[in-house]
Amino acid sequence: MRDAVIVEAVRTPVGKRAGALSGIHPVDLSAHVLTAIAERTGLDPADLDDVVWGCVSQIGEQASNIGRYAVLAAGWPEEVPGVTVDRACGSSQQAVHFAAGLVVAGQYDIVIAGGVESMSRVPIGAARNAVEYGRPFGPAVRERYGVDEFNQGLGAELIAERYGFSRTQLDELALESHDKAARATAEGRFTAQLAPVVTAAADDGSARTVTADEGIRTGSTPEKLAALATPFKENGVISAANSSQISDGAAALLITTGELAARRGWRPLARVHTAVVTGADPITMALGPAPATAKALKRAGLSIGDIGAFEINEAFAPVTAAWLAETGADRARLNPNGGAMAIGHPLGASGARLMTTLVHHMRDHGIRYGLQSMCEAGGMANATIIELL
Repeated sequence: MRDAVIVEAVRTPVGKRAGALSGIHPVDLSAHVLTAIAERTGLDPADLDDVVWGCVSQIGEQASNIGRYAVLAAGWPEEVPGVTVDRACGSSQQAVHFAAGLVVAGQYDIVIAGGVESMSRVPIGAARNAVEYGRPFGPAVRERYGVDEFNQGLGAELIAERYGFSRTQLDELALESHDKAARATAEGRFTAQLAPVVTAAADDGSARTVTADEGIRTGSTPEKLAALATPFKENGVISAANSSQISDGAAALLITTGELAARRGWRPLARVHTAVVTGADPITMALGPAPATAKALKRAGLSIGDIGAFEINEAFAPVTAAWLAETGADRARLNPNGGAMAIGHPLGASGARLMTTLVHHMRDHGIRYGLQSMCEAGGMANATIIELL
């Protein structure tokens, strides 16, 4: 039987809003990781069956099938196709699912899956706010849920209230995320997965090479975080500190079969063991990773204790707090190198970024099984189990 293996996984450093990556067109940022993965593996791009690319705000610079134009920007043969996927924040994780499924089915042999988002250049909600073309969701959905708009921040507030999470508890998770990410950076744990980016001229006229994630902060305190505003609800618990950062970035994974990898002399990192997606309440959509995790474990025939590392996207601190409460997972195995509250959340790239970080962590520590999941707008969640090879 055919399988789907991950040969290589790379990502850009994650740039903060209006930071070092904000001057780079998202097509070119995408091309950067495509080029990096080809260089690291010796891949001839002409051998690719497809590039499956995640992107959320498909408007302006990210419109018109950015996956295709990333291929052309990389200078690859025109015969190499590209397609763009939107499953909200899980877009590039879904890109991996599509790629792996088509490889297993025998429709593809070699494919790159990944994604991009430049939230500095194409703000979150840009497509939804293009009011001249009408409003999304539709009247039937608004009537069904009794809302005019789906606000993820308010949803996070509702989750915190439902589970009784305090502001202090959530801020502690944020501080923990930054501490983990800072340690991982200092110890060089991200080095092998990063494709440094040379940006345009800096203020002094020289080029700058971005080699590390920009959003990670050190030296903060519970007192500093407690002083921040709660924009979604007066006297609420969700602040900028315990929410994911607005970011820029791209990530990519090369996927093929184990047989083809061996034939080409590639040593795979891991195989895609199980891939699922599930629906959830679109108002408290951030609860989706728990049922998605349960679905993945059931399909894989594994228990929560079999998983050595988890990457659960930190869209908001209540996401991971509720996921821990529902699954009973070992907190020490959760986001061991920090999460989106520290590293950032470039929407369309985040699924591939999490998987890149996870597979490298598994390799470095000899962890057999890893699981990632993320909540997605509209009330969905992907979950993926990967197995070390």
